[in-house]
Amino acid sequence: MSTSPSNPEDRRVIEPRLTEPVTLKTLKRLKARAERFACLACYDATTAKLLHKAGVHVLLAGDSAAQVVLGFDRTISMPIDFAIQITAAIKRGAPDALIMADMPFLSYHTSVDTAMNNAGRFMTEGNADVIKLEADETFAPLIDRMTRAGIPICAHIGCKPQTSSVTGGPVAAGRTADQLQQVVNDAVALEQAGAVLILVEAVPPEVARAVMDAVSVPVIGIGAGNDCDGQILVVNDLLGMTEHPPRFAEPAADLSTAIYNAGVTWVQRINNGQIGGVHYTMRDEKADKKDAKQENASGRPGSAKH
Repeated sequence: MSTSPSNPEDRRVIEPRLTEPVTLKTLKRLKARAERFACLACYDATTAKLLHKAGVHVLLAGDSAAQVVLGFDRTISMPIDFAIQITAAIKRGAPDALIMADMPFLSYHTSVDTAMNNAGRFMTEGNADVIKLEADETFAPLIDRMTRAGIPICAHIGCKPQTSSVTGGPVAAGRTADQLQQVVNDAVALEQAGAVLILVEAVPPEVARAVMDAVSVPVIGIGAGNDCDGQILVVNDLLGMTEHPPRFAEPAADLSTAIYNAGVTWVQRINNGQIGGVHYTMRDEKADKKDAKQENASGRPGSAKH
């Protein structure tokens, strides 16, 4: 069955919905007005351009690219050089969006100097606006050091996928009173250390609300209920391209079927010898020469092409 829009209106160009570049001030202003902002993780310039044009404020160059782009089983396989390159690509595609970069596994764990150098690379080579790292309250000294160096940090708390090997897979956080308090403690400590954003993943809604009550910076949620200042998903989950999306990710499209159908159509065109499109034609050199002679005879400059 064809997935092409039957209504011409379905092909309309989306008008820009954001009239000025998105900055941290923008997000703080939206929070102060109790207005939500949209975030998505994506991995290429073309997608970034379309998403920002649609009104998405924040684009994350996520380490989830290790899975959805490179085909690895886990996010910890994300190469830092590739992460920096996709960060730069997203910035080129959507220069007016706020671009956040994920620091890969072990790129900020082994030493402060290594962490500072790698974060600096995301800022200078990747043109990131904010650096995101998975953290708990023990990372406060590192975030303080980065903040004093001029590196804006988004602290990722709650469920932390990079450490899921310890628990045998991703596990929701904050499901007991003690766990709730720990998530809140992490948020408070990391904000006090200088984090400009908090991202909380896979927690009950009341935990996200407790975090929002405890900190003053904007809070981004993923699988954390509806109340956070911003919401984020992996774009492949939103577009229906993931075979087994997380339970909190409701697709807004079915690109998996659309891409499959497009591939089938292409194969059929080739088999039928009708690939479509407009074909190039040979130039009529004799006609070109005749036109040139006529123009020269009339005193006009020749227009023959060589």
